[in-house]
Amino acid sequence: MNKPALRRLRTATLLAALLGLAACDQLGLPNPAAEAAKREAEGKAIGGGCRHAARSVEACYEMNKRADKAAIFAGWREMNDYMRENNIEAMPAPPPVAVAEGEGEEAEPAKAPSKN
Repeated sequence: MNKPALRRLRTATLLAALLGLAACDQLGLPNPAAEAAKREAEGKAIGGGCRHAARSVEACYEMNKRADKAAIFAGWREMNDYMRENNIEAMPAPPPVAVAEGEGEEAEPAKAPSKN
């Protein structure tokens, strides 16, 4: 082969290799850095949500056992600082609804006493 043909072949091979490597994220290979960043962001979001809902950090840890505690605390603290700077009041979450006996059945509404 002559030099120009060899150069074109080498360039085409290099270009094909680069294009193939550019799509590595499409293969579904595990990426520890991306997974760690996702867990960190999720923990911060949980912590921020807990602070805005006027929950303590300890309560937040109890409700989200699978999340990273350091990330939860970082999010809680960031939201606390933000709320203080902007004078934002906490919005307490409504209390959990207790399920009555006979779960799934509709209860009869209580009748008001008659005025006779």
